[in-house]
Amino acid sequence: MDEKLSANTSTPPVILEIKNLTKKFATEGGRYLTACDNVSLRAYAGQTLGIIGESGCGKSTLVRTVLQIHPATSGEVIFEGHDLLKARGERSRQNRRSVQMVFQDPTAAFNPKMKVKDILCEPLKNFGLLKDSEVDAKACELLRMVELPEDFKDRYPHSMSGGQRQRLGIARALSLEPKIVVCDEATSALDVSVQEKICELLVRLQKEKGVTYLFICHDLGLVDLMCHQLAVMYLGNVVELLEKGRISQHARHPYTKALLQAVFKVDFRPGEKIQPIEGEVPSPLDVPQGCPFQSRCSQCQEICCKDKPVLRQVEDGHWVACHFVE
Repeated sequence: MDEKLSANTSTPPVILEIKNLTKKFATEGGRYLTACDNVSLRAYAGQTLGIIGESGCGKSTLVRTVLQIHPATSGEVIFEGHDLLKARGERSRQNRRSVQMVFQDPTAAFNPKMKVKDILCEPLKNFGLLKDSEVDAKACELLRMVELPEDFKDRYPHSMSGGQRQRLGIARALSLEPKIVVCDEATSALDVSVQEKICELLVRLQKEKGVTYLFICHDLGLVDLMCHQLAVMYLGNVVELLEKGRISQHARHPYTKALLQAVFKVDFRPGEKIQPIEGEVPSPLDVPQGCPFQSRCSQCQEICCKDKPVLRQVEDGHWVACHFVE
């Protein structure tokens, strides 16, 4: 893990660009819940874009909209020169080969009646890339890739541990050799020691295959170590975007700083305590005018209640949406 996903001195090409993506859900009474509000992000080839924020901030909805699990309200998702959101039919189906997902709960993502070899090879068979006679050999190859014994191919998922099932989920996602893999809270349900092994596996596979990760997570420390770029979301908005350096050293937005101060750590000094974020998150059904963080921000002033701040560059590779960032 100390190797991190070591940054290159030269910036790799952009492989995925999210442009002004908005997702609203219709509710009773003709109202709309805004889950993602005009989000723009870039993911670079062979690197990891981390997306963090409290529960309900819109990070999972964002990636599920990118994957077209939810239809977008507006915006674009540019991949290899075309908009994923406009693809239809066979073009949309082929796009799914290039963008795969590792889910938070691998048990719920697997058919409990299917053997491991069938779970791993089902995507390949769906695309006509594998014959029935080749299933056993391919399953063994994929199991070796994620450091699982080959004889697991004849098991069922319920007979495996949580960490082993998540390795299985990673193997299935990579079976089609995608260019982008979305990891949606892929480590949050695992023990800390298992998390480390899974993250080391992801790092190794990224170096070997050059795959790009979209890494959704609550763990600030883990995201800070794992990711090349980092986006902080609050109430459907990206409030801070860091493409260089570590967020623990360069945080500038009041919300990001508050998140860092609210984290438990094992090396507390005598008298030191966490500082929870005061106040309640406004309802996404009734987002306040102005800055979305105004009701919980100690620096809030009159302009914050009137004008919504936009992301502006504060230094090279660093953008913050705050009226008073220094």
